[in-house]
Amino acid sequence: MTKSQRYQSVLAYFQQQLPIAETELEYHNPFELLVAVILSAQCTDKRVNLTTPTIFKKYPTPQKMALASFDDLFAIIKSISYPNNKTKHLIGMSQLLLQNFKGEVPLTVDALVTLPGVGRKTANVITSVVDKQPNMAVDTHVYRVSRRIGLVPMTATTPLAVEKELIKHIPKALVHTAHHWLILHGRYTCLARSPKCNACGLIAFCKEGAKKSASNVRDASV
Repeated sequence: MTKSQRYQSVLAYFQQQLPIAETELEYHNPFELLVAVILSAQCTDKRVNLTTPTIFKKYPTPQKMALASFDDLFAIIKSISYPNNKTKHLIGMSQLLLQNFKGEVPLTVDALVTLPGVGRKTANVITSVVDKQPNMAVDTHVYRVSRRIGLVPMTATTPLAVEKELIKHIPKALVHTAHHWLILHGRYTCLARSPKCNACGLIAFCKEGAKKSASNVRDASV
């Protein structure tokens, strides 16, 4: 199977099984999404979604959040991972939105990464979710799944290398959705430690699955 055929087969599977794939973070506008994505770093979407309603009610705009006291905002997000840094990032991000972008969330990667707490992954999420730009955010799920099912070589050992490889082969119109396909597959099926290979429709492409199949065959023959 060629790489092109592999991509076509994997994308066709996702298009059939999960035609609508979206972020599981809850938000109502680009500013809320930016806040949620900053909070989601090394934290589950479920935990973020439990926390953001209080944040959005008290600090619904960059203008409000820019004036937040550290202690007040910290108290709201203290159950989130790295609350100290994230509190600083949210306040600083809001202040720079007002200072440099008239309070509007910019929709280019280059502009977004100038904001505190916003790296390339977060910028790719914002631009792909809000504006459907063909940008691929590589988190731990995308990194793991894309390597396991052979979309990228095992020699691609950095998120940027994985991102470039995926962008090269996925049609532009599908990139923003493919990001969620890979995340959701990694979150619910292709788990890091105990992948649910028996429930995986992509097992034929998977190196991890091939190892398990071979092991099962050996066990059955004993």
